[in-house]
Amino acid sequence: MNAWAKASAQVERDAGTQDRKFADGLGAVLSSIAAEPRLTPLGWTFVLSSIKDRYANRLRINRLLVEHPEIADEPIADPVFVLGLPRTATTLTHRVLAASPAHRGPLMWEMSHTGLEDAAVAAREIKKLDQGSQFVTGLFAPGLKDMHPSRAQHPEESMMLLPHGTFWSLLHGSLPAYRGWYARRSAEDLAGDYAYLKRGLQVLQHGRERKRWIVKYPGHLNDMAAIQEVFPDATFVWTHRDPATVLGSTCSLVETMWSMYQKDPDPLEVGQLVLETMVTWVNTALESRLSLPPSSIVDVPYHALSADPHTEVPRLYSAIGATWSASDRAQLDQVLARPAGTRPHQYDMRRYGLQPDQVEEAFAGYLRLLNTIDVLDAKPQAEM
Repeated sequence: MNAWAKASAQVERDAGTQDRKFADGLGAVLSSIAAEPRLTPLGWTFVLSSIKDRYANRLRINRLLVEHPEIADEPIADPVFVLGLPRTATTLTHRVLAASPAHRGPLMWEMSHTGLEDAAVAAREIKKLDQGSQFVTGLFAPGLKDMHPSRAQHPEESMMLLPHGTFWSLLHGSLPAYRGWYARRSAEDLAGDYAYLKRGLQVLQHGRERKRWIVKYPGHLNDMAAIQEVFPDATFVWTHRDPATVLGSTCSLVETMWSMYQKDPDPLEVGQLVLETMVTWVNTALESRLSLPPSSIVDVPYHALSADPHTEVPRLYSAIGATWSASDRAQLDQVLARPAGTRPHQYDMRRYGLQPDQVEEAFAGYLRLLNTIDVLDAKPQAEM
């Protein structure tokens, strides 16, 4: 693809180095996005810039590992991976765990511009990222602040430090060519993605106080076996909620994300992609669950967390082997509070061509597990 050849060459010139395998993988993403029939010129500009930044970040990490080979010896000990279907309080759970003084969640800006500690660079990147995010979302997706409020200095989803995954289609379009390419990749390739995530965390840890990493991305459901291979002492915190209550909201979020890159996203196309993706995630996770140590998985029922967070959060800390301190207790209400100006986000899945009986049948295996963990027909005390 000529556009990516020129863009990647520019990144390589600026960095003074290259990583052609990584660049070719990102090229597979970009060529699939370019084939989306509703892609707008401005959407294309946003995507190309974003993928260039991902490649530049990879080359930055590679260079730091050459300049400071001791980074590769940084221990990423007992990391916690928060996962679960979207809209099941993964963000809240991540925020609650990362807020502890003993823990650390990778911040949005750190995963966008991964480097060693430098206050001037941090200030510049935070300002640039927040201003750019506010401009794009304010112009093309104003509802995003209610669906997934985010700031450059807040912990964010670790997909920002993964080169590949199902997140590309959830963010940009159906991308059948990329999804086919991704499905053909080997287990070794997938483990390589998570080895890169580990390298990023090692860079962010180097020269700083060591804390327990708390990372989060719903799609980690699809990769638990690979995560366990790269992070053998990982703990998985799996948030649970009836898929029928979250699928419409997930579809609305995906439609909103697509609208930043394409004109008039098709709700039916969104619904089909979301259903297929979510079912694949949970079925893969259920299979992985059979081979993982039971002690490595901590289940968090949405309704229990919603009804009594002051009981459930300390229980969660205990379950992951963390200490629930007086400072954790004192700041819990502040962490639980929704950002000012936001409101709960809900949407009817029928808009996306999905019917309750269809969803129940598709998630039959997961619902069997869920019935032993959560109360499916309970009304949550609060929307989290």
